[in-house]
Amino acid sequence: MPSKASTLNPNIKILIDGSPIPHEAALNWISVSVSEDIEVPSMFELRFFTWDFVTEKMTWVDRDLFEIGNEVEIQLGYEDNLKTVIIGEITGLEPEFRQEDVPVLVIRGHDLRHRLLRGNQTQSFVKMKDSDIASQIAKGRGLSVQVTDSKVKLEYVLQHNQTDWEFLRTRAQRIGYEVVIDRKILYFRPHQNAQSNALTLTYPNDLQEFLPRLSTLTQVTGVEVSGWMPMEKKAFLSKTEVGKENSKMQGKKTGTEAVKQAFGKSSYRIVNQPVSSKAEADAMSLGQFQDMAISYITAEGTCIGTPELLAGKVISIQGVGERFSGYYYVTTAAHNFSLDQGYQTSFTARRTAT
Repeated sequence: MPSKASTLNPNIKILIDGSPIPHEAALNWISVSVSEDIEVPSMFELRFFTWDFVTEKMTWVDRDLFEIGNEVEIQLGYEDNLKTVIIGEITGLEPEFRQEDVPVLVIRGHDLRHRLLRGNQTQSFVKMKDSDIASQIAKGRGLSVQVTDSKVKLEYVLQHNQTDWEFLRTRAQRIGYEVVIDRKILYFRPHQNAQSNALTLTYPNDLQEFLPRLSTLTQVTGVEVSGWMPMEKKAFLSKTEVGKENSKMQGKKTGTEAVKQAFGKSSYRIVNQPVSSKAEADAMSLGQFQDMAISYITAEGTCIGTPELLAGKVISIQGVGERFSGYYYVTTAAHNFSLDQGYQTSFTARRTAT
């Protein structure tokens, strides 16, 4: 976290296609907001005055600087210590013309996952792993990609009249994966909640607000996937149970352990998703069990502007009691910075254990 003295001087740097915006554009900047999310394409909004009082003419609203498709990198921080919070592309322009106010140009954009939203596709994939499918689709959209090997080769997978984003999200959810982007690289991977923490936030020094919620209503002690092997003409069942939560995130008792102790065994059986092999069912039951387990504790928080606080990272929360202190996996992060309101960050996060 930045020192209290340095937070008096929040700063921003905006780059278009790799170059800082002109000085006169920086002087017209009003505010920025960045909304990161591991489940949908992240967004940004930039606001600029777009009026020259000397010439009494419109300025940035007609400039190529903010052309649709231009790459935007937003860096936030304090004084000269700036961190990149998003790299995206301009996807929309919304000028605001009101007689009582100076005209404003609102620039909207998304991270590179927005390319996966364009157009429905119908195509088939034969004898490929989900990770290979993700790599092929991402590269076809001009994206750099890193995948975690999903290991199970699938006989046949159909993308039926879906956007690439809908299709990849569905494939990821089946096996407890996520489709996220870090700067310009698309990742197809399991949740990274077992990683070390990127930063520590302590209440009340750093955290202005922290609202955790522990709920056992979504927790079960096992996830089962059943299927049928037509060649062998027999059914199979895959089951993942307590102990496979991936990480306790510095806690002592997972939600699945707490439920088993308090209410006994329970399971969630998946019967409405086709599976062609025991190996595929094993991957599904493990992935969906871990996806369920990480929702034992969900939390919302706000703090002074913190550019290191990004979706898809693990943070350490301290000073909120033994039960709720520990590691949390950040699922969304919103950075808001304006000349009149300063810089603030809010976030949501999840945790497997207390």
